[in-house]
This record gives sequence, C-alpha cells and structure tokens, in this order.
Amino acid sequence: MQIQKIKGFADILYPQSALYAMVEDIARTLFSRYMYREIRTPMIEYTELFVRGIGASTDVVQKEMYTFEDKKSRSITLRPEATAGIVRAYIEHNIQGIARVFTIGPMFRYERPQKGRLRQFHQINCECIGAEEPLVDAEIIAMLLRFLSAIGITDITLLLNSLGCTECRPHYKEVLLTYLHSVAETLCPTCQARMENNPLRVLDCKEESCIRHLKNAPSITEYICMPCKEHFSEVQHTLDTLGISYTLTPRLVRGLDYYSRTTFEVVSNHIGAQSSIAGGGRYDTLIEEIGGKPTPAIGFACGMERLILLLQQPSSLKTPFYIASLCPEAKTQALLLAEELRTKGIGVEISSGVVSIKQCMKYAGKYAQYCILLGEDELLQGKCSIKNMTTGIQEMISFDSCVEYCIQQEIVSPDKVF
Repeated sequence: MQIQKIKGFADILYPQSALYAMVEDIARTLFSRYMYREIRTPMIEYTELFVRGIGASTDVVQKEMYTFEDKKSRSITLRPEATAGIVRAYIEHNIQGIARVFTIGPMFRYERPQKGRLRQFHQINCECIGAEEPLVDAEIIAMLLRFLSAIGITDITLLLNSLGCTECRPHYKEVLLTYLHSVAETLCPTCQARMENNPLRVLDCKEESCIRHLKNAPSITEYICMPCKEHFSEVQHTLDTLGISYTLTPRLVRGLDYYSRTTFEVVSNHIGAQSSIAGGGRYDTLIEEIGGKPTPAIGFACGMERLILLLQQPSSLKTPFYIASLCPEAKTQALLLAEELRTKGIGVEISSGVVSIKQCMKYAGKYAQYCILLGEDELLQGKCSIKNMTTGIQEMISFDSCVEYCIQQEIVSPDKVF
C-alpha cells in the first residue's frame, strides 16, 4: 500500500516553493530596514507555556493543539503560534531593553483543513518587546503593510480596534455578558458555551444568526478608560499622518486572550471566507503572565499559505538563461558556457540531453527568461542564438562575447522586483 501524506499537511513543490522563498527573502530584507532581527525558537514547547500564554479558554488551547507526553511523561506541544515561544525566550535569556525580532517557520493546529488553512502552516511573526509608545503601534502596522505591498498584495483593508486594558476591560465584559444573556437563545451552540468563559470571543463568531443578533451589542470603545482612549487616539493620528487608511472595527477581538489595547487585522476579498491574511496587536500583560517582569509589547503574524494564494508567479522565479543543446556536439559547449555564467552570479539551466527546437521553445516559454540555442549551425559559426522569451527578439552572438552580452541583459531577479 502506498504511503501518503497526512491530512492537513502539504508538500510544497516548485514553483510554489520558490514563492515561499521569495516571500521569506523579502521579509528578511524589509524587516532588517526597521532593525528587526531574526530569532529561531523550538517547534516544541511545554504545554503550560501555551495554556498560560494563549489562554486556557481559547479554541486554540481547548481544541486545536497537538499535545502529547514525552518519554518522561511531560506534556509538550507542537507550537500553534510563535509569540509565546518568543516571549519565553525573551524572559529565559534575560534580554534587556527593546527587542525587535521576527521569526519564520511552521506552526501546528488541529482544525478542519480548508483553502489557505492547513494543520501544518507557516507564519511570519514580528514582535517589538519593551516599547509602549503609540508610535510603535503605528510603525509596526506600517511595516506590515509595506511588506504586503512589496510581495505584490495591495487590494486589502486594515481593520483597527482597541481592546482596552486590565483596568477597563473587566467592566466591559460584564456589560457585554448582560447583553449576551438577553440574546442567548438566538446564538449558536458554540457561542452559548463560550459566553461565560470568554464573552469577547462571541463577537468574532462567523455564524449568520450570531452576526445578526450581535449588531446591537455594546461597543468596547465606549467603555475603555481614558489612558486607553488617548493611546488609541494617538495610534490613529500617527496612521493618518503616514497616509495609512483603516476601518475602525469595534467588534474586532482576535482569537487569543493575551491581546490588549491596539488590535488590528488585514483582510482580503480574494480568498473566500477566511479573508484574514495578517493580524496582531498589543500584549502588554503576556510577559508578566508567563513569568517575566511587566513589559509592554506588540506584534503581528502573517499566514504564508494565505499570502501565497494571493500571489502570481513573477518572472523573477523563472530561470534567467536556459541553454538548449540541439545536437550531441553542443553539449560540452553548453556546459562550459553555463559554468562561466554561473561564476558571474547568473542562474543557468541546461537541457537534459539533446532537444529539438520545438521542445526547447516550449520549455523555455514556461520556465526561462532567455533561451540560448546551440546547434550545428551555431557551432560552425562560433556563435550562439539568444532569444528573449518575453519580447521574442532573437540575436546571434559570438562565443567570445556571449557571457558579456548575457550580463548586460535585464534579468528580473527578486531583488529588482522588491
């Protein structure tokens, strides 16, 4: 019996793998301009970290974590998100001052696989730990939007809200719970069960009946304290100054308990029901809850699978030069030319064996920016034929000047796209 991959897990093959690599390269380049440094944390942590960090009543902890016992009967979990692990590392290594970090890698959640959502998925996370100024909130949102634009995603909407703080949110929860009790019979079973332990999560329900009956629910922004109002007002003012448009969304709560104050989400209309492609917010109490000193922080995460759904394969992912041997005698010359171009930093693919013109043109049309033809006529003349697969222009170039000619061509690379 043939062994197949596990449901909810995916093989990432070329050219999709190249899209992932391109997105990661652009992320690393852009985030470094904002002085964010890469950090790599383990994919497995003690379960307690996520229970304390994410919240015991969240769907992630209750339903979606891959948790098991190791050989010493310790409960460990494949990371369902990255922030808790980064915060654990921040505390454990006694990092001082403001830490601007990012991480890229796989996360694991046991949930129903669907378009853009897998049980092993990949995230890009950015965290700024130690800064509480509203300016930092606006800056990290600006960095997120610049990143999305850099990879070619522009038709998006920024949703913005404030969830208040530990001082003002308890009062809002009481008011909200009173309202939820008044409409409890109209809510879905999940919301009825969730209502007592985590009433804010009811606002995030996607069931039609719940959405309809929650339209008149009290808004959290009407109950936040004055310091939270001032903080949120300054965030909005800074975004306005930067020319960043946003939509105030009072019922935006996100799915994890650790969020406070500024909360945001980026949505797209092009990937179906799961429209969120990135989101985040402040988590000023998380570090203390995990065992550290009171430390403000803010961050965001992007699901790479959803980003990839929105991307078209750019020409930068095509091989710059494809060298086709049209006769047996050309194979050695093709390899010599390819090696010389590679020493100059240019990507080259050579045909596997001898091919026909029809075969090489069909292949190069799909996978190459330029096609170099080497056949009997070219060898006799001491030249090669180079065709631009975008414009269709074809030229005969001598062997001696071929490398220099190739260097001068406009090769579309990820750096140039960025």
